[in-house]
Amino acid sequence: LTLPQFVQLMDNFVGEDISLPTVKRLTAFIKGEYKQTKEEKMKQLEKVHHMSQVAQRKQLLEALFEKWDSNACGSLDLEEVVAVLSRFKGGMGRVALMKAKRQLFSQYPELSRVGKLFPKAFQTFLELIASEFTGNEDETIDNLVRFLTTRVEKSHTESLQSSTRRKWLQDIQQAAETSGTSMEPVYKAMFRALSQDMEAHGDNKRISAYIALLEENQLSPEEGQVLLRYMACTSDDAPYVLNQALHRDMKGVSFAAIDQGQPVYVPRVQLHGNVHFWNSDRPAEEREGSLLVLPLHDARWRVFGILGLDTLQDQCEKSIFLTHEITFYEGVCHAFSKAYHHICMRENVLQVAVTALDWLNPRTPSIHTVTTYLVAPGKDKNYALCKMMTTDNTGQKEIHSSPVVLLREEDLLRDYLFKCTDSSEVTLTSVYGEHHIAVPLHDLSRQTLGIFDISIGQHKKLPPEEQKDLQKMLKMVQAACSEILQRSLEETEPTHVLEAERVANVRHAGILFYRFMLQELRECV
Repeated sequence: LTLPQFVQLMDNFVGEDISLPTVKRLTAFIKGEYKQTKEEKMKQLEKVHHMSQVAQRKQLLEALFEKWDSNACGSLDLEEVVAVLSRFKGGMGRVALMKAKRQLFSQYPELSRVGKLFPKAFQTFLELIASEFTGNEDETIDNLVRFLTTRVEKSHTESLQSSTRRKWLQDIQQAAETSGTSMEPVYKAMFRALSQDMEAHGDNKRISAYIALLEENQLSPEEGQVLLRYMACTSDDAPYVLNQALHRDMKGVSFAAIDQGQPVYVPRVQLHGNVHFWNSDRPAEEREGSLLVLPLHDARWRVFGILGLDTLQDQCEKSIFLTHEITFYEGVCHAFSKAYHHICMRENVLQVAVTALDWLNPRTPSIHTVTTYLVAPGKDKNYALCKMMTTDNTGQKEIHSSPVVLLREEDLLRDYLFKCTDSSEVTLTSVYGEHHIAVPLHDLSRQTLGIFDISIGQHKKLPPEEQKDLQKMLKMVQAACSEILQRSLEETEPTHVLEAERVANVRHAGILFYRFMLQELRECV
C-alpha cells in the first residue's frame, strides 16, 4: 500500500463518527501487531529497487531518442540505427544485432514495412540487443547508450531549434490532455506550432494548412469506399476547405500519400496538373507555390488521414519546403496522432460510462446523482478533475462539451474526490448531510483515470440488491475501460467477441460493457 492508500483504507475502516480515543487505540494496536519478516522486507526493497531501475532506464533511453531525433519528427530511421549499432564493440555484436532485429520484427511486424522506430520500439530494440550479450544487462544498456550518444553531434543552434520544436509538439499533447473530449484546442495548438516554426525556422513563409480524416463513404460508395473529410484548416481557407470531402476519383495527391504511406511533395503546383483547388475562383497567377501532403499514422502505422500544407498565398516566387521543415512536419503528424487517439480513448471511456449508467439507473432508485470526472494535468505538475457528465435519478444526463475543471485548492468541499484520485481507492464521505461514494476508474498501471461520484442522499449505504448491481456495473466498466486502454496502445489487433463490436465505430464503445456482462453471465451458467 502507498501512504495515501493506507490512510484511505483506515479512513474507510473507522468511518466518520468514531471518537479520537478509539482511533488512538486502533493506531496503537496496528503498531504493536504489524510485523514484517526479513524476507518480506528484502522482497519489498528488491521490488522498489527494480522499479527505480526501470524508471531510470526509460528516462535514459528517452533522452537518447531525443538526442538522435534532432528534427523532432517523432521517429528514427531503423536502418540508420542498425548501421551505427553494427559498429558497437568493433562489430563483435553483429550476430546479436541481427537476432534482436528479427525479434523486433516479430513484436512489431509493421517495422519491416515502414522502417521507422517510435520511442517505445527504439527502447525495445536496445533491450533486445542487450539481452543477447553475456554479462550484466544494465551495464550493456549503459554501454550502448554511451556508444550511441557519441555518434550524434549537434551544434548549439541545432540543439536550440530541436528544443523549441519539441516544446511546441508537447503543447499539442497538453491540449489533448486538458480539453476533455474536444478536438478544437488540439487543432489550434497544431496550427500554432506550424506557424511558430515557420516564423522561427522557415523564412517566415506564409502557409495554408489543413487536416483531413478518412471516413466511410456512405452516400456515394460508387466513388470509393472511403473519402477524406477536411476537419480543420487555417482561418483564411475555412470558407473553401472546411467540411469538404475529397473522393478518390477527384483530382489530388492526397490519396497517393495515403496509399504509399509517405509524404508527397509537389515543389511547383502550377506544373503538376493533378492538384485539386478548393477555391475554384483562384486566378492562375495565384496557383503558384509548393504543396506538401503527409499521411497521419496511428501507433500500428495505419493511415487515418492527412496533413496538408501549401505556400500558394506566399508572394515569394521560390517558396519551397526544406528537408528540415518536412521532417518537423512529420513530427507534427506524430504529435497530432497521439493527441487525436488520446481524445478518442476518452470519448470511448465516456461512452462506456453512458451505457453503464443507463443500465444501472432503473436498478438503483436510491442513487440520487452520478457525476463522472476524468483526470487531467493541472498547474505546477498537479492534476485537475474535469467534470464530464452528470446523471440524475430519472436517467437524464448533462454532458459537458466544455468540461468544468476542479482544482484541489479551489474546491475544498470536493477534497474527497482528490483523496480518491491520490489513493486510487473507493472513498466514502458526507457533504452537508449528503452521503457520497467516490469510485476510481484505473488505467493499466492502476493510476486513477476517472471517478464516479455517486450521491446516495441521506442513506448511509445502499440496499443490498442495489449495492450488488452497483458493484457489478463498476466491475464491467473497469473491464471495458481496461480493454479500451489496451487497444489504445495498439500492441495487438482488438479481439471481437460480439458481432456488434465488429461492425461498430468508435461511438459504440458502450457495446463493450454488454460484452463483459454477457461473458460473466456465461461463466455463471
